[in-house]
Amino acid sequence: MRIALIGYGKMGKEIEQIALDRGHEIGLIIDQHNPKDLSADQLQNIDVAIEFTNPDSAFGNYLKCFEANVPVVSGTTGWLDQLPEIEKQCSEGKGFFYASNFSLGVNLFFELNKKLTQLMAPFKEYNVDMEEIHHIHKLDSPSGTALTLAEGILENHPTKDKWIEATSMKEDELSILAKRHGAVPGTHSITWHSEVDEIIIQHQAYSRKGFALGAVLAAEFMPEKEGFYGMKDLLQL
Repeated sequence: MRIALIGYGKMGKEIEQIALDRGHEIGLIIDQHNPKDLSADQLQNIDVAIEFTNPDSAFGNYLKCFEANVPVVSGTTGWLDQLPEIEKQCSEGKGFFYASNFSLGVNLFFELNKKLTQLMAPFKEYNVDMEEIHHIHKLDSPSGTALTLAEGILENHPTKDKWIEATSMKEDELSILAKRHGAVPGTHSITWHSEVDEIIIQHQAYSRKGFALGAVLAAEFMPEKEGFYGMKDLLQL
């Protein structure tokens, strides 16, 4: 399989190594030095593009790939205000795979978070809040992973209907504390607490390798597919 890497930072390089180890070929690399090379001519022999850039350039990158009929796997967060247009493109025959986090463990954590919220929802004695920690180069805050976790809580809790990036004691608000330290790949903690005890679930990433492997697995899933896909489709959750 010939892969285009759009974004060639630390994550892009990790994806490259795993893709090569799995027998794939990197047919095109796009970074800040050659954005104009992302064109129909350069993409004509590409089977799938893996996109990890930034919120400002992601949407335009998707459209250029779609113009060349190349399916896209993306882990860029912070662009979801333009999601309806991507969904429209997918309904018209384009292929797109999006995840706020490609880690197998994180996606199982998403499901655990939803289930625990359903179990805790009847007990008004407990409040819930969240903390996430990432490296200092993380561009979005809260992280896309934190927002997916927040959605899992809001959709399954009878009183929480919005999140806030601050400490809040309001019954309808979910507090998210976002921290940026050193080179932390990503830690997410959800705490249910009452006057007498607390329950904490946490996912801690040790390196980028788990995220990169998930992105390559998604790329292997996407050639010749049309529509909008995510980790639930890949992992059959």
